[in-house]
Amino acid sequence: MRRLLGACILALPLLYHPAQAQVIEFESNGLKYQTLTKSGVTIMFAQLPNHLHAYAIIQVAVSNGSEGPYVIRPEDFNWMRADGAAIHATPARTVIEMLFQKGGGNDVIKLVTTYEAAVYGNQHMKSTNGYEQRRLNALAMSATKLRAAATASAIALVQSKLVPGESTDGAVFFSTDGKPLGPGHLIVRTNTDTFDFIVNSE
Repeated sequence: MRRLLGACILALPLLYHPAQAQVIEFESNGLKYQTLTKSGVTIMFAQLPNHLHAYAIIQVAVSNGSEGPYVIRPEDFNWMRADGAAIHATPARTVIEMLFQKGGGNDVIKLVTTYEAAVYGNQHMKSTNGYEQRRLNALAMSATKLRAAATASAIALVQSKLVPGESTDGAVFFSTDGKPLGPGHLIVRTNTDTFDFIVNSE
């Protein structure tokens, strides 16, 4: 009886400490993705190979499988370098203003091409309110030059309130003087959880 009681006591911590969520890694169209689910919310990301002006870029997708609404913002994302330096994501408004002022040229074309190839070629990414919807809204503009800049700016992840079952995607920009982010951690802090992705290489 004592042995049985002791075994039950040792098993109690397992009841109160469920298994930790695991990061899943996969490749799609040459990009290395990581995905993690906590509290019903799934975040997926990959580093994009090209940069835009002074920004390094990651592609992000968020799906709300929880029972309540969920707000996602680019400011929730931080890159912790291996040397301990922290790089905070740039607010979407700042990036969009930059795209309208300095947009155009090969950099923007390459960014749009790379992003669309990643979005449309990734079977794991099915956004209900992401880049594709923002792109269609941009195409409704009449001025060709403004339309091109708006299409490019539609890539940026903006603050979104996702109701249960909704998802979104977008690019998150980090000011790095155009240099790669390098190895480190992507930390995403939300109102309920902290997502930690380890990146060992560029």
